[in-house]
This record gives sequence, C-alpha cells and structure tokens, in this order.
Amino acid sequence: MNRTSTPSWLKVMAGAAALSLTLTACGSESNDNDKDKDADAASYTNDVCKGDVTSADTFKVGGILPLTGNLAFLGPPEIAGVGLAVSDINAAGGVDGAKACHQIEDSGDSTDLSVSTAAASEMVSAKPSVVIGAASSSVSLNFVDTLTSNKIVQISPANTATDLSGYSDYYFRTAPPDTIQGSALGTLIATDGHKKVAFLVFNDTYGTGLRNSTQKAIEEAGGEVVYGGKGDGNEFPAGQTTFSAEVTAALNTQPDAIVVLAFDETKAIIPELANQGWDMSKTYFTDGNTADYSEVFDEGTLEGAQGTIPGPNPDQKFKDNLSGWFKSAENKDLTDFTYGAEAYHAVILAALAATKGGDTTPQTIQKNLAAVSGAVDGSEECSTYEDCVKLLEDGKDINYQGPAGIGPINKQNDPGSAFIGIFQFQKDNTIKWATEVESSS
Repeated sequence: MNRTSTPSWLKVMAGAAALSLTLTACGSESNDNDKDKDADAASYTNDVCKGDVTSADTFKVGGILPLTGNLAFLGPPEIAGVGLAVSDINAAGGVDGAKACHQIEDSGDSTDLSVSTAAASEMVSAKPSVVIGAASSSVSLNFVDTLTSNKIVQISPANTATDLSGYSDYYFRTAPPDTIQGSALGTLIATDGHKKVAFLVFNDTYGTGLRNSTQKAIEEAGGEVVYGGKGDGNEFPAGQTTFSAEVTAALNTQPDAIVVLAFDETKAIIPELANQGWDMSKTYFTDGNTADYSEVFDEGTLEGAQGTIPGPNPDQKFKDNLSGWFKSAENKDLTDFTYGAEAYHAVILAALAATKGGDTTPQTIQKNLAAVSGAVDGSEECSTYEDCVKLLEDGKDINYQGPAGIGPINKQNDPGSAFIGIFQFQKDNTIKWATEVESSS
C-alpha cells in the first residue's frame, strides 16, 4: 500500500473528491487534454451510468468504495480497476450486446458507517448488476445484508476478514481471506527465526481476524505470542492517536518481533516504537499499512521491516493500463496500485457470468460467477474478456485467469487460492517487492 505524508494524502483525498464528481455525471466522458495522453490513451473510456439505466438492459457496475475516510488512498486504484474493466468490456462489444457502465458511491470508513449505509441504499435504488466493494471488511459487514436481501451481487476486491467467508450467497470476493495472508505472515516471521512475537492490533474485524490467523501460524511453527494475542484484551480502538502505554507494555514482554495491525494509526505507532529503542527491522506489517512512508518518517526509520499484501506483483503492462485509464479520466497520475487488479478481476468475472447466463441481472451473475472462475472441471483457461467470451460463445466452460492471480471461487465464495506478496522497506521508507507465495484457503 502507498500511504504518503499528510500533504500528499490531502492530494489523494482531493483527487478522490474530484473523481467522485466525475463519476456522478452522465454518459461516457473523455479528457480535452489529448496532447497529454500516450498513444493508447484514446482507447480508454470513462463510461459513467446514465441515471435511468438498470441491470434489466445494461451491465451496470455499482461501486461502494472509499472516496473519503482512512482508506481513501485505496479509492483511486480500485476505481481505476472498475473503470478500466468497464472500458475493456465495451471495447469488446459489451455484455451480450448490452453496454457496460459504472456508478461509484462513497463507502467512507468504519468510524462513520452512515456513509456506507447511505451508499447501499442508493445502490438498491439504482438496480445494478453487481456492486464492487467495500474496501474495509467492517464496512462491508455494515451493508452486506442490505444488498443480499435485495438479491444484489457484491464482490469485494479487498475484504479479507474470515467472518465474511460463506456469509451470503450474494457476497463474493477477489481478495483472499485472512487465513491465507495470516498463514503467509506467520510463516515468514517463523522463517526469520523469531520465537517471541508481540501484536499491536486495533479492535476491528480486519485486525483481530488477521491477528488470529497469524498467531495460529506462529504457534504451529513453535513460536509464542507474548503480547496482544487472542483473548488477552490488549487491542486498541480504531482511531487512537497515542500509543506510549501499548508500546511500553509490548516491549516489556521482550519480543523478538512485533506485528502492527492497523490503518492510519500506524503513523503514530512507528515513532513511538522508534523512540523507545525498538529495532524496526524486526517489525512486520500487512496490507493495511505496508506503505510508502518516504515523506512521513526520517530516512532509515523502517529499513529492513517487512510487510505482506495479498495478490501477485502486477505486471507492468497492467499497471500502465490502470494508470492510463486514471490519467484519461482524471488527468492525474495513479500512484498506488493496491487492489486495482482485484477490482478489475471482479468486474470481468461478473461480466463473464452475465454472458454465460444470458442476461445482466444480479441473479444470473450470482448463479454463474463460480463457474466462469474455473470451478467447473475441465474448463479452458483464458486471460482477457474478449477471449473468454469467444469460448463461452463456443459453448465451452472457462477458467478466467485475471490479474488478481486467484484460483477458482470456492463454496465459501472465496478465492480457492491466492498469492501473497512480501515486501521489504528500503532506506528511504518505500517498499520493494521481494517475493510472493501461493497458498490455498
């Protein structure tokens, strides 16, 4: 993830706000600054839904994604994934002749759930084919029942909480559950030779669920959790800003390693750890805070620390296409790619499910989503929407191999397997991809 300093953070927020204005307009939009586009940018379209279209006649992609709140940095890459996928679908002729479009609403974050409640209500009225979101597991748990009761398919590109596995027949995700990331992180910590591990974790569905999975892997490898473990009651509330007491208590247990499970709270935790003399190279992070802190902390603060982010390392061509769509739609550079691949993958899966089922309604997508992900034995692999559609038209079962790198959707509506990327912090506090591991859920 790419958390920036406060000034850059405000720029991202401003970009998200501007994007929200763009996304509420009608029809397909293009930028007047064609001179600034690269040779391929002319092929990108920003296909915003007109107010009167529904899933009855359009492949209508709704989104409940973070335009504001402590996960707003995820808004641009996730929205770029949605927008690029819709653009690619229309370039290939739409969904069985029906045009694709997108309508994005703000999810906010778990500190103000009224934002996502209002967005879900708007989605019910909009009658989409599928809703992409939310980024936060706690936010999804706030509105998933609303979408399910109205038989609207929801696919999250970023939820990892185990509480959501098998939650609803209409809830799916293209990010792996925390059982996969936790296993990878716990194994990494054990492989690095650490036996006594402390957790600094916020009291959030995401944080505690990932802590539990990581703790299980650490203990299975012969390690011990000495602070912040399951049942200890040492979690701190989301939004807390000072951490002297928590850091002191953790260090008093003399851990070999510390795992920080938090979002924006991380920016206050790191200085406290450093001030109390902790060796930051023995600190581990996850997708909520594995970020670029180059403009936040002094050089060398995080050098050697490691973090995990679900998903394979995206190839450069896909990243260029995400950036190209965002530049075309917003005339701004995309600086973070976290969960952009998963958002794109989710939209394409839904479109292929609609194609297979013969209409763009959410009920049809729900019935066919697992099948087009490769859940049918003997299905043929394909990696682009256009190629997959051709196979479907020939009566073939398909296995869509998209940029998220996930295995077929299983009976819990989770990815059957997924890659977890391992990143290392550099001297300038940026992150660099080191390797990736594949694991099954």
